[in-house]
Amino acid sequence: MSKLHPVEKLPLALRKTIRDDWDNRKSDLEQQLSNALTTPWTVDVNPNQLYAYATEGYAKQSLGSCIVGYINGAIRRLEEYVSGAGEEALKELNAICYAHVLTIDLDEAKSFSYCGGDVHEGKLRILFAPGQLGSNIDYALKPAVIFKALNDAPAPPHATEALSFATRSNIRSEYEPQIEGIQSHIGQILDKPDIKLTPNFEATFSKLRGASNADLRADWEEVLGMFTRLYFEGLANQLQYLKFDGDELLREGFHEAVDKGEIAFRIVDSLQYDSYCECQVEDGVLYLQCTAKSWGSNIDYAAQNLIDRL
Repeated sequence: MSKLHPVEKLPLALRKTIRDDWDNRKSDLEQQLSNALTTPWTVDVNPNQLYAYATEGYAKQSLGSCIVGYINGAIRRLEEYVSGAGEEALKELNAICYAHVLTIDLDEAKSFSYCGGDVHEGKLRILFAPGQLGSNIDYALKPAVIFKALNDAPAPPHATEALSFATRSNIRSEYEPQIEGIQSHIGQILDKPDIKLTPNFEATFSKLRGASNADLRADWEEVLGMFTRLYFEGLANQLQYLKFDGDELLREGFHEAVDKGEIAFRIVDSLQYDSYCECQVEDGVLYLQCTAKSWGSNIDYAAQNLIDRL
């Protein structure tokens, strides 16, 4: 459905409810929104445009109250999202929605049954499906909708991020909080506290983004950080299983081969020793590696033949 032209003049009774229910509350709601997102935001809504889609019921009879309902619901859902996602996610939301404007618009792409949201030209939009203005207004911007909207949004002007929003979020939640402990554990096993773990997130993202969709799980962007962590955890488990922690000869052999003291993850075009994943020493670095097609499979066993590679 294409957009309709705004109604030129609204009925007097409707103009009154818009003034009383919406116009008189707009500044207060903008302040609540700004407080929730910790930076000044505005609300940009055109009642004349919305009324063109108000076919019956709540939206047609009480458009001012309907607008307030959408904005109130959006503020509550944004508060829920920020509470669960954390401060860094809030910073990203403000960066991706760089216009700092909340608006209401038609879901022209018919992406939602009733309502949803997206980011368009830096504005966070509450979307309503054709014929559904006023339906499910409290839940248009559910946290899952906000997450997808931010991930699907075009990059802000002058942005330099090579990773998607979903991948950055997963790295923050599933990789960064645990990797220090994993690095310490591997360092203890190898008697090398300063062993370096290199995740190569951007190279992995680039390889996976360039792979066939048929070869990848649909949520690969949302688990990239977690899977990278699991490859390093799998190495720690294999080192223990192979008894590196109790065998000085094995540790010496490791340090002779991996003389740069670095363990890295990477995606390669083809494997030499296994069908799913393997390890390889190259230029003094131990690589845990797989192909894009086998990424995420048999994660725990990438280093099962480590002794043969040293």
